[in-house]
Amino acid sequence: MSELHNKPQPNFNVAQLRINTWNDLKKKAEILVKSQAESEEFNLVFTDLKEDLAKLKVIEKFFSFPGTEEVACLNATLKNKDFKAFKNQTSNLVKTLVSGAHRTNDDHHESAALLEEEKNQKKQYRKKQKNFEVLFVDNVPSEEIDRIKKRLKAIRNEDDEFLYEVVHVKTFQGALMAMHINPNIQACVIRYDLPYNSKHTTGFLMPYLSNINELNFQNVSTTELGPLLGKIIKQVRPEVDLYLGTDNAPTEIKDSTLKNFNRIFYRKEDIQELHLTIVRYIKERFDTPFFSALVKYSQRPTGVFHAMPISRGNSVFKSRWIEDFGEFYGRNLFLAETSATTGGLDSLLQPTGPLKVAQKMAAKAFGAQHTFFATNGTSTSNKIVVQALVEPGDLVLIDRDCHKSHHYGLVLAGALPVYLDSYPIPKYSMYGGVPLTTIKRKLLSLKKAGRLDRVKMLLLTNCTFDGLVYNVERFMEEVLAIKPDMIFLWDEAWFAFAGFTYNYKQRTAMYVANKLRLKYNSNSYRKEYQEYQNNKCNDDDADSCLLPDPDLVKIRVYSTQSTHKTLSSMRQGSMIHIWDEDYHLKVEDSFHESYMTHTSTSPNYQILASLDVGRRQVQFEGYELVEKSIELAMLLRAKISDHPNLKKYFDVLTVEDFIPPRFRKSGITQYYHPQKGWSHLEKAWANDEFVLDPTKINLFIGRTGVDGDTFKNEYLMNKYGIQINKTSRNTVLFMTNIGTTRGSVTYLLRVLQEIANDLDLRFKSMIKAELDITEKRIVSLTTNVPPLPNFSRFHNSFRAVQGVPGGDIRRAYFLAYKEHRCEFIKLQNCKEHIDKGRQIVSASFVIPYPPGFPVLVPGQVLSEEILAFLLALDVKEIHGYRADLGLRVFTEEALHHFSKEAKFVKTQNIELEKLQASELDDK
Repeated sequence: MSELHNKPQPNFNVAQLRINTWNDLKKKAEILVKSQAESEEFNLVFTDLKEDLAKLKVIEKFFSFPGTEEVACLNATLKNKDFKAFKNQTSNLVKTLVSGAHRTNDDHHESAALLEEEKNQKKQYRKKQKNFEVLFVDNVPSEEIDRIKKRLKAIRNEDDEFLYEVVHVKTFQGALMAMHINPNIQACVIRYDLPYNSKHTTGFLMPYLSNINELNFQNVSTTELGPLLGKIIKQVRPEVDLYLGTDNAPTEIKDSTLKNFNRIFYRKEDIQELHLTIVRYIKERFDTPFFSALVKYSQRPTGVFHAMPISRGNSVFKSRWIEDFGEFYGRNLFLAETSATTGGLDSLLQPTGPLKVAQKMAAKAFGAQHTFFATNGTSTSNKIVVQALVEPGDLVLIDRDCHKSHHYGLVLAGALPVYLDSYPIPKYSMYGGVPLTTIKRKLLSLKKAGRLDRVKMLLLTNCTFDGLVYNVERFMEEVLAIKPDMIFLWDEAWFAFAGFTYNYKQRTAMYVANKLRLKYNSNSYRKEYQEYQNNKCNDDDADSCLLPDPDLVKIRVYSTQSTHKTLSSMRQGSMIHIWDEDYHLKVEDSFHESYMTHTSTSPNYQILASLDVGRRQVQFEGYELVEKSIELAMLLRAKISDHPNLKKYFDVLTVEDFIPPRFRKSGITQYYHPQKGWSHLEKAWANDEFVLDPTKINLFIGRTGVDGDTFKNEYLMNKYGIQINKTSRNTVLFMTNIGTTRGSVTYLLRVLQEIANDLDLRFKSMIKAELDITEKRIVSLTTNVPPLPNFSRFHNSFRAVQGVPGGDIRRAYFLAYKEHRCEFIKLQNCKEHIDKGRQIVSASFVIPYPPGFPVLVPGQVLSEEILAFLLALDVKEIHGYRADLGLRVFTEEALHHFSKEAKFVKTQNIELEKLQASELDDK
């Protein structure tokens, strides 16, 4: 498959194609009414309308609204040449479709005709109604499905909380298309016996259905296609409830089929049982145990004779001085503020009630064995996991440019970090990811030194702040080939949303953990591994593709997610997800102790409730919202790349800007090209070592002559109220998420255009001296970028073993507590000391913002490359560095003392190990 479509597609996906076609239909209908009959314009528009309706006739087969019936009505109106009625019908349909009104009111066609009094009577319960769609996959005539629809409608009550419409397809491919195109499908009823092909996989929809067209199950028996369809849907849309319809005896249904379906139905069974089952499972997913308990508690009359005067709002609403605080937040917030863990509520530290159930439901939603809520943010979640899993002296392979909480976690745990260097992207003052060969070489060097048994964990960030995503499956598989019991901690702080659309999901920790466990337990993998062994591959070659031994491998995977960053949660809402075969055997007690250590005894109930509600949301509309955020990101990329004035000053950084060719065998270079159209993403996301998350849009601003920090604060935030987080010297990062709207994207584009126009005027009005200064600034931001240094090394005093990776960061951290051991050296004076042969060793973490990770850690030697980087930085914020004093470093006398002390301790340890070995031999 070529990288780009041969013919550029104006729309990124079918959702965009659908809404744009309906909008075009509305505009053309208005033109048709105004045009003179049989004129050239009239004939062109009339022809276009028929083509648009032909497309919509195909697309709307997969939706209940507007659906094929409405398209047929429009065709009939157009055929009758009642163009004014056609315009009105189209306008009403588009208005309803765009507003989403059809999802909140079952009678969206009739509601306009209801009397005002009747609407007021129905207002109360309609607020609570939730509409969804059920897909029926059955090769039967449409008339039979119409009869089923009527019977299902007859069973429903007008005031039911959940209402649904039926969508019908006849084929295997048609069902996959419906699941791909229609995010509002929440349940699917599949007949056992299905035809395979759908005629709609070709034609104008073909470019959007590459995943479906690449599947090849045409030789599978029609009686097996139903169960196979359920298995595939469970992979791509696991939130959807599945039901299998069959005439076979229960004994003939395979166990592997049963696990993918909520229930098996037989054609003779009552339609009411099907209806009740569909609604029951929707209700189960909709339940929010802790949020519901908190709402119920807040509505109870209580007397507070405990902590928290703010509880019930008593200290707020009775005050003459802080009543504005209460007015701003409203009463419900204070009614829900309590320190109670009984009365229907629960304790986060030892949950037995609604919190326990809520965490179990979250585990199911995110594909984990266990999930724990955290109210102190992922900084605390990271420390909990590290302290629970590693002991003093354990080696942890860690991405050097990961979040600072991991470094502090290692200090607390007493683990020895083995720092891994990411590949640099110097032009944009960023780092990429840690190449797989780098990790394998580090592990093999530890194996050669006899230290592999001390390696406990691999800790990586996925995805990074800038959107770099690892091939999690490949990394875990090859690492397990060297270290079969390796524990993986994937920091998914910016990736909580990824589990709810397939391309992203296949690069998440929990999905891969489950996939690998199933893979290594299969007979097919044992055969593959035996062939691998027979070929005598070199397991000590970092450049070879390695496979783990299925008899030795253990799947032990942890993920920390900042739910509040990318999903609906209050600030600091975080989750810890666990997929660990040895959790109950080896970890449960230590995890509980670590959780107790770092978790507040007074957790914020509003945060916990929001985590519960956020889980509900992604199980119902996560797929739709994530796909929409990707679509808006692509739209933003395309608009900036296509706009002539924006291109003068801004570049959207592409895949090839971030990822060197050796890490992307797919050959993909960018997601959008102005002349060539949209890229196929699927093969890259399935196979490449690294991919770029499209929702992270890095904008290169070097040609503006304004650095990233100034552009963020003075231009975007102060002048236009646009909030972003990350910058580099010459880039700013925009992110789309499930809360991003088309309006906000439009506003951002308008702001960028205004900034570009202002820059045009400013440059034109500059005198030569000003132009010279600006030109130098532009050269500095585009060409003279500071070098990005790698991790240097730990000083010999803080190395675990000389010549072997691993440093005692905890020892260095606490030795720096005594002021007489430390001194300050100005940055500009450091080179002089280094030239004289002195090893300058940091006594603290030094973290410039940006890039926001430690360039120096306690015990690390200051290299000339790191010094050059610090001297070239023009950022205002460097944690751990005092501009008035300089770097805080260990004195030479202290280092000399530390070296002698370290040698003595190591000698004592060697003697102790010899004594213990001798005692074991005696026994």
